[in-house]
Amino acid sequence: MLKAAFPDRRRTAGGRLVALVLLAATLAGASPAQAGATLDRVRASGQVVDILITEYPPFGFINPENQVDGFDVDVAKAFAAKLGVKLKIETPAWESIISGHWAGRWDIAIASATPTEDRAKVIDFPVIYYNTPAVLVVHNDEKTIHSAADLSGKKVGVGNGSTYEAFLNQHFTMPGQKTVSTPFHDVVVIPGDETINARNLALGPGVRLDAVVTSLTTARTGIESTKRLKIVGPPLFTEPNAVITDKGDPEWNAEVKRIFSELKADGTLAGISRKWFGEDITNDAP
Repeated sequence: MLKAAFPDRRRTAGGRLVALVLLAATLAGASPAQAGATLDRVRASGQVVDILITEYPPFGFINPENQVDGFDVDVAKAFAAKLGVKLKIETPAWESIISGHWAGRWDIAIASATPTEDRAKVIDFPVIYYNTPAVLVVHNDEKTIHSAADLSGKKVGVGNGSTYEAFLNQHFTMPGQKTVSTPFHDVVVIPGDETINARNLALGPGVRLDAVVTSLTTARTGIESTKRLKIVGPPLFTEPNAVITDKGDPEWNAEVKRIFSELKADGTLAGISRKWFGEDITNDAP
């Protein structure tokens, strides 16, 4: 109890010191999510609460039947099934997902998140489940942009709060790696919905946007839906995409990692990937 950690006036100086050291150790060991708390909650409730975004097709979006759909949704369903519980999906704002401090509201985010140094301070990334290249997309009629080196002074659309936004702002750093190099300056970064970015770019070069930076798979979706866009230049970088958990629950992280290892080993992840992309984008993931 905390009361016992506070010495009264009759204790010796040594006793006070020991009590304060014990209190400091207790507080240092505390974390936003107590070890095992998430797994206990999931088992007790019989359901796992997954959070994702619905503005990132084909990973997460609202389909014509007004249902949440996409690659990440199918992965979440497979995760829950392997865990032996029901799945509940919620769709808070992206900023709420990556800011951590979930306070037990959610259990996991299978939401195509790239680990960064800043994000790793407040959330955990227990497992990487696929990798994807970042690419540069322009209108078919664009004549001046051939690679990232041509983006200086251009209006470039990106997903709001995405790693692509950090890349264009020249401060994208993945844990344990150097900041990704950028051959441009003074880009006019325009964050927004990925689907709307594609539509705005499809209006014509420079009408609302000059280019879009996004994942290869999302770029292909925009190209197919608009018939007016194309990818130019080599991939900008390859980014790992990881599962998110709230900070500080190692037992839950270990269980998440175990489940994903099984999903990869039995071919489930590969099958989901081929369904959505015609290829296995999970193949190179750890």
